[in-house]
Amino acid sequence: MTTPLVLSDDTVLLLGQFADTLDKQRPDAEMREEIRLARALVFAEQLHGPTEAAFAAEQDLLAVAPRVRHGQTRGQYAALLRLIARGVSAG
Repeated sequence: MTTPLVLSDDTVLLLGQFADTLDKQRPDAEMREEIRLARALVFAEQLHGPTEAAFAAEQDLLAVAPRVRHGQTRGQYAALLRLIARGVSAG
C-alpha cells in the first residue's frame, strides 16, 4: 500500500454504494470489468441525474476503482473499494 488518496465526498459515497451492492448481490460470484463500468455510470447518474456532474463523478469513480483482476470475486472487489474509500491505494 502507498500514500493515502484524497477523494471527493461524491467519490467516497459512490465507492461505498458500489461495495455495498457487490456484497449484497452474489458476493462469491466472479467480478467482471463490464460490471465495474456499468455500475460507475448507474451510481453516478443516480446521484446527479443525467448531467455533466454525473459524467464527472463517473470518471472520478473509474479513475480510483481499479480494473478487475482475473478470478476476483465481487466480495473481494467490494473489500478493495472500501479500502480505497478510506484513502488506501494499492501501489
